Parts: sequence; C-alpha cells; structure tokens
Amino acid sequence: IVAKIGENVSVRRLQNVSTENGVLGAYKHDDRIAVLVVLSGKDADLAKDIAMHIAASKPECISEEQLSNELLEREKSIFIEQAKESGKPDNIIEKMIVGRMKKFVNEVTLYGQAFIKDPDVSVGELVKSKNTEVELFVRFEVGEGIEKKDDNFVEEVMAQIQD
Repeated sequence: IVAKIGENVSVRRLQNVSTENGVLGAYKHDDRIAVLVVLSGKDADLAKDIAMHIAASKPECISEEQLSNELLEREKSIFIEQAKESGKPDNIIEKMIVGRMKKFVNEVTLYGQAFIKDPDVSVGELVKSKNTEVELFVRFEVGEGIEKKDDNFVEEVMAQIQD
C-alpha cells in the first residue's frame, strides 16, 4: 500500500462483521468516519439510518446493560462530589444524582440517545417500534486511538541550537 499511495498506513483495528438472519447497514462520512451496524430483521433503510446516527452521536455501547460497572461508579462519584458542593439537602442531592446518572446513561448508550432524524423518539423506542434489535455496531474514525506526542517546540529548538 505504501508504494501505491505514498503513505505509511498501518491497520490498528479490524473487525469481522457478518449476519445470517439480519441486515447489515453501513455509513461513511467524509472519508473520516465509517460505521457498520447489524440489525435483526430485514429493514436495510433503518440499518443505514442507525449507522448514520452512530457516526454522528458516538455511542459507547448499545444498551445500559453493556456499560461497565467501573464507568458507572466513576461517573456517580463525580456527580456525588458536584452535588455535595451545591450545599443542598441530602434528599435533593440523591434526586440530582439519580437524574444525572440517567442523563449520562442516555448520552452514552445507543438506545438512550434521541434519534438524529427524529429527536422526539429515542433509538431504543425506534427499534422497538420496528420489531428489530441492534445486534452489533462498529464505529471507525481516522486517527482514533493515536496518542499525540506533546512536544514543547521552544525547548526542541533550544536543544538543537545548543548542539
């Protein structure tokens, strides 16, 4: 590939996606983001729409059950600290934490997010109304996972001058 396009390309992520009884939806955005989604059923248009939604909204997983306990506990501890700083009574703080946790879960799960084409309905409600389920999705983004080296340009120039 290097000889053909003149770029040093390395594959960091690879996923095999297939389905026997469902439908595969794909969406590509500006040659930077690509999404594959597998739905039960045969609604190819819905699969493409959900793939487009995933590209735009970056959900971490399909449903709340797939969120790790560590992530939920970390977020809850942050919300507890923020709520305590507000100086409100404990019963109000508890309600604040429950509300913030629900909002967080809806933001990071596909089924909890408002559907991008119809914000009045969540993706979970949409797939339920169509008698289907999201079985799997994969989202790829160019440069994803690359750690950028944090250099200090001034120090680098000074080091070269001193040599």
